Amino acid sequence: MSAIVNDQVINGKANLDVFSSTLQELAQSDRNILAVTSDSRGSGKLVPFGQKFPEQIIEIGIAEQNLVGVSAGLASAGKKVFAVSPACFLTARALEQIKNDVAYSDNPVKLIGISAGVSYGALGSTHHSLHDYAVLRAINNLIVVAPADNFETEQAIKLAAKLDKPIYIRFGKKPMPLLTNDESVAFEFGKGRVIAEGTDIALIATGETVYPALQAASILRDIHNINATVISMHTIKPLDVNLLKQVADTTRAIITVEEHSVYGGLGEACASFLLQKGHKKPFKILGIPDEYTVTGSQADILGHYNISEQGIAKTALELLNSK
Repeated sequence: MSAIVNDQVINGKANLDVFSSTLQELAQSDRNILAVTSDSRGSGKLVPFGQKFPEQIIEIGIAEQNLVGVSAGLASAGKKVFAVSPACFLTARALEQIKNDVAYSDNPVKLIGISAGVSYGALGSTHHSLHDYAVLRAINNLIVVAPADNFETEQAIKLAAKLDKPIYIRFGKKPMPLLTNDESVAFEFGKGRVIAEGTDIALIATGETVYPALQAASILRDIHNINATVISMHTIKPLDVNLLKQVADTTRAIITVEEHSVYGGLGEACASFLLQKGHKKPFKILGIPDEYTVTGSQADILGHYNISEQGIAKTALELLNSK
C-alpha cells in the first residue's frame, strides 16, 4: 500500500491494519482471543475479524465504561481480551474503570486506543487524545505503549496476547513505513529501539512521530552535517531509562517528540529522570502546547506545532545553537 505522509510517498500499512491481521492470526489458533468494541468495528479495522470469528467478537455499543467493565470480567475468567475504542473516549470516559477494574484488580485486559493523538483532525479537541499518556502513566500496574511502525505493531500485539498484565496500546490512522530493515533486535516492552546513531543530538520519539524524527535526522545530516541518534521509545511506561542515560551521556542535546500534550507525556518522563540523575544538557519537548488546539488535518496540526520533519530539524538547530 502506498500513501502520502508529510508530502512524501511511502510504502506501508496503517498500524491498525497490522493490528487487525495479527489479531486474526492469533485468534485462528486460540479461541480465548476476544475483541470487544464500542461501536468501533469499522474504525478499529475489525470487520474482517468479525467475519472470520463471529463468536470471538463482542459489540458493546457506544458505552466505553461498559466496554472496560465487560472486558475486565472476561479477562478475570481467563479470556485474552482486546478492548478496542477511540483513544480519546477510552482513556477519558472509562478512566475509572481502567484504574479500578483493570489496573487495580490486575485483570490483564489489552486496552487498544485507536485514532489517537490528532488522528481525527478537523473533528477537533473533543476527538483528540492528547492526555492519555499523562493519565495512564499515573496509574499503577499499567504498561503504556505506542508502536511506531508495522514491525513494532505486530510484535506488540503478539507480546500483549501472551502478557498476563494490563496494557494500553495506542494507534493512529495513517500508513507507516518500516523504520529500519534490521529486525534482528528482539522487540521488548520497556526497551527502546535505536533507529539511527549520531553524537550531536538525540531525537527521542514515540508512535507515529518517530518517522518524522528520522526524516529530520536525514535533513540534519545531509544539509547541516549534524549527526542525530533517533530512538523509537515505543514504551512510555516503563521507560527505558538505561537507553535514555546512554544517549544523554553520548550526545550534546536531546529533543523528545510526541503527538500528545507537553504535559505528562514522554518528554516530561525523560526530563524527570535526567534531571534527577544530574543531567543538564539542552533539552526540548516537542508536543502540543497548553492552548486551544488549532483545527485542521492531522498533518496541518502537527506541522503547526513543529511536529514534522522540517519542524524537528529547525528545533534541533535552534537547540544546538543556544548553547
